[in-house]
Amino acid sequence: MLFVGFLVFGISAIAIPSRSTYGAQVSVDEPQYLLTALSIGEDLDLDISDEIEEEKFRKFHEIGLNTQTIDMNASGQRLSPHDPLLPLLLSGPMRIGGWVGARVMLAILSGLLASATLWVAVRRFKASPKIAAWVIGSFGAAPPLCSYGSQIYPEVPAALAVVLAVATATGTRSRWNSIGFVLVITALPWLSIKYLPVAFTIFLLASLTKDGTGKKFLSKSSAIVFVLMAVVYLLFHQLVYQGWTVYSAGDHFVGSEFEVIGGDPDIWGRSNRIIGLLVDKGFGLAAWTPSFLILPIAIAFNCRKKVDGWHYLILPFLIGWSTATWIAFTMHGWWWPGRQTVAVLPLGIIAITMLLDHFKKFLLPTILATAIGSIGWIWVAIEAQTGRRALIVDFEDTSWPWYKVWSKIFPDFHRMPTNTMWIAAFWALILSLLVIVGWCSADRNKNSFRRKRADTNVTTTNLDSSSSVR
Repeated sequence: MLFVGFLVFGISAIAIPSRSTYGAQVSVDEPQYLLTALSIGEDLDLDISDEIEEEKFRKFHEIGLNTQTIDMNASGQRLSPHDPLLPLLLSGPMRIGGWVGARVMLAILSGLLASATLWVAVRRFKASPKIAAWVIGSFGAAPPLCSYGSQIYPEVPAALAVVLAVATATGTRSRWNSIGFVLVITALPWLSIKYLPVAFTIFLLASLTKDGTGKKFLSKSSAIVFVLMAVVYLLFHQLVYQGWTVYSAGDHFVGSEFEVIGGDPDIWGRSNRIIGLLVDKGFGLAAWTPSFLILPIAIAFNCRKKVDGWHYLILPFLIGWSTATWIAFTMHGWWWPGRQTVAVLPLGIIAITMLLDHFKKFLLPTILATAIGSIGWIWVAIEAQTGRRALIVDFEDTSWPWYKVWSKIFPDFHRMPTNTMWIAAFWALILSLLVIVGWCSADRNKNSFRRKRADTNVTTTNLDSSSSVR
């Protein structure tokens, strides 16, 4: 766990000096989180109007700032339209080390996420420690997980909360497990309201699933605590942000705070993200880390195999993927690729671990394909420190040779050239076949196990017979 954690921390920390865009160390939403963290650390409040007026953002955002806020009252109070838990976590490091301290803190959380994911894979899902260490360490050191170990977004803390929620819910029923579960599930919407569907899914699983003794994990008292937490969340937002969500304080959503998902969302049009999140030319997971192409196999395998606690891996993962597909405003944002999937991606990586634990001969090719992602990330991060590239603005223009060749086989849902839908149809077919492969491989693995067991029984019987003759 220590080795995996330090490895992921180190790879994540490489990009700390990298510039997100030209003329600014951080970009778009990142300054908002840092300004709020600065306000909490210095003034113990969420009002960033004085930080904006005094231009305290110039240390990490040299050019003009998009404030994203409106005056909340006659005194000119301004609140960043982003939930406050991440700024609270970063307030101490921000006070001590500025934007560098905040990025270091996120790199530390990235390492902790990798260690926690490894622990859950081994202790809760009975994966081989060696297989789990190789798989989780390599994927943690590849984008997008390591990418958000240096960018100021709530993705890595949210992923850590999801992993800890699964860890507590699949453990024995105890007071401390219940307290831990309540805390991490409650933390998710305070990091961002977009994590609510995943949090609610895990909550429902914990409420309905029974352990080996026939008892449900959550007691009635825990359910009451959750209700109280929800009331506190809603009241806080009404009193502070003057709406049900933080978006009511933003200048982009003056019509309605719920315009954050789009004024008139095209649900059918967004459906291309089902595969686009994985295979889009610029923003797909597999475009940067090729080994993510086995994700459909792993999901189908675990659904069919039904390993203990499999629903805690698959259902939250699918809900998170669905949120990124149909609820998120866009897949092609001003951020590093894969942002909307990061919160549930560790669950998918545990599913890959379970797959490779049964088919060990594919471990080395998977690790090598994942290492390509790590090398590419290091390449892009160093480029962004030379002034020739920026980490967010033009990562697709990287000189990284692998990406320049490999990305040509994927559909471009961003620019939508004329051949996009044909390439997308091809990849939809390929991914469907991979799902079938994963589903069927579970049966093949089961039959193989039965044959081994039968051979063992025959051998044992023959030995017993020989002993009787002697």
